[in-house]
Amino acid sequence: MTDITAGTVETFDVVILGAGINGAGLFRDLCLQGLKCLIVDKADFGSGTSAAPSRLIHGGIKYLETGELGLVAQSTLERNLLLRNAPHCVEPLPTFIPSFSLMKGAFAALRTLFGSTTAPRSRGAVLIKIGLALYDLYGARHRVMPKHRFFFRRRALAEMPAITPRIVAGGIYYDAKISRPERLVWELVRDGLNASPASAAMNDTALLGQADGVLRLRDGDGGERLVRAGIVVNGAGPWIDHVNATLGILGKLIGGTKGSHILLRHPELVKSLKGRMIYFEADDGRICLVYDFLGLALVGSTDIKADNPDTVRCEEEEIDYFLASLRSLLPKLEFGREQIVYAYSGIRPLPASDASQPGLISRDHSAPVAEPAEGRPFPVVSLVGGKWTTFRGFAEEVADTILSRLGRSRKVSTQMLPIGGGRGFPVDGKAREVWLSERAGRSGLPAVRVSALLARYGTTADAVLAHIAAVGDAPLAHVEGYGRAEIDWIARNEMVRHLADIVMRRTTLAIEGGLTAAGIGEIAGVAAAALGWSDERREKEIAAVTAHLARFNRVAL
Repeated sequence: MTDITAGTVETFDVVILGAGINGAGLFRDLCLQGLKCLIVDKADFGSGTSAAPSRLIHGGIKYLETGELGLVAQSTLERNLLLRNAPHCVEPLPTFIPSFSLMKGAFAALRTLFGSTTAPRSRGAVLIKIGLALYDLYGARHRVMPKHRFFFRRRALAEMPAITPRIVAGGIYYDAKISRPERLVWELVRDGLNASPASAAMNDTALLGQADGVLRLRDGDGGERLVRAGIVVNGAGPWIDHVNATLGILGKLIGGTKGSHILLRHPELVKSLKGRMIYFEADDGRICLVYDFLGLALVGSTDIKADNPDTVRCEEEEIDYFLASLRSLLPKLEFGREQIVYAYSGIRPLPASDASQPGLISRDHSAPVAEPAEGRPFPVVSLVGGKWTTFRGFAEEVADTILSRLGRSRKVSTQMLPIGGGRGFPVDGKAREVWLSERAGRSGLPAVRVSALLARYGTTADAVLAHIAAVGDAPLAHVEGYGRAEIDWIARNEMVRHLADIVMRRTTLAIEGGLTAAGIGEIAGVAAAALGWSDERREKEIAAVTAHLARFNRVAL
């Protein structure tokens, strides 16, 4: 990776400001085409909105009723591609969609389809059946999952016995879930650096401004970098307008909405789901979901207009809404705040809109360009909107535009290209058995331990296993299922700047609900030894991550 010495100016073909999923996807694509790129984030890779999704890779069935058919077509394709390209963290998710009436919502859906700004308040069985048939049709390209099934009340209750007897009908269709979205963002950055050694990535680095085409950056240690770009990409998500203002570009591109989620430790609920997500209509007509995520029940999501991503968190009234919705849907089960082990919230970087309801704001993407102006010789491309599922397609579109502007041509398609630990991943049962057996024999570790590493890191587990073999697999005393060498490898090899980078993004330790103060301290000790932190720095890192988890995630250590 290129070192930018203070006082010198290094030139890049493209500088990307913001390392969320859209910025990281674009960075990887451009690096694969042979460009020299720099990606910068003021915090960590994937630490903003990209760390706060419903953790779904979905085709957007609800976009059918808003008439965004092109987005459904792209989303279903990209979902199928991600199942192939990132099998280490993206897997099929059978989804149960209940209906509580036969005909409701059909005429309202037609009005919405033809431009009405009022979404249907209820979606009857007929409407759902039509929607599922269309969804199958759009998902036919590179199909990797079965078509939907539909049944009426008696069979629906047999499939999902815990659901309210008010149900009239239900269907089962297939989408997908992503177990480690924050880690996949890092893997995209790493893939880019591997493809283009002249490129660079910086986290914990702020944009101070620009003058005559030179961007001034400052990292968390106070060091300044000066860089020049042929093209600048603003991939700052909900911070896009702020970053553009720093570059001297005024205007409003973003009109974001807040989405919150909670995770419950509720074994009875998880068992009743049978590995499925329930994608359901709450009593007020809004769409909610609940499914098994790492053994917990993930519940979401709200959709509230908001514009301050730095202070957003899941509020008490949102929790009330989730619990009330679950009680109405699943009256045989008990729900309470004491079951919550984690909560999170983020702002979707949606385009500025005057839509009467947040749910009607388009989830499609665009890339408006601010052409060069006096004092700013480079164009600025802003990545507006988009969603986790479509990041690769969005990146491809923008990369082709940038290549054209730079007079370059595409060398590599990313459509069928594995990502990070998905490369060489053993997909079927026999291949997995062989992979685990070989690694267990080579490393001397139990197969169950090797399997856990494969689940966390995909085939990147090979590098982790080699490190463990070299230094030993001493377990962490206060963190179940993790070893000291595993954390040490992450700290040394994955551009970790802060303790939160390890517990919240390179791993799922925070969201798993088992962290304790002793565990945080133990992880901090390993990171400090690997990264050369002083005792004072280690204690500051512990205090910072503890305060963040308490304020934003309802985790008291």
